[in-house]
Amino acid sequence: MSETLLDVQGLSCPLPVLKANKALRGLPAGARLVVLATDPAAAKDFPAYCAETGHSLDEAGEADGVWRFVIRKKETA
Repeated sequence: MSETLLDVQGLSCPLPVLKANKALRGLPAGARLVVLATDPAAAKDFPAYCAETGHSLDEAGEADGVWRFVIRKKETA
């Protein structure tokens, strides 16, 4: 399974989600995108983004001010 890292630390809303969306478009179905973000809004933005787009939010958590999200691209684009 393919996994790609996207570091958007230091960027503010809406840039983390916009950059994740762009990165996911270039990935094959089922691939995982690991996003590192420091914007506190990301805690709500990424779950909402996944719910709206159909991608799966496999993991979400925060440590030392850095949010880590693992998004699996939906099987059908």
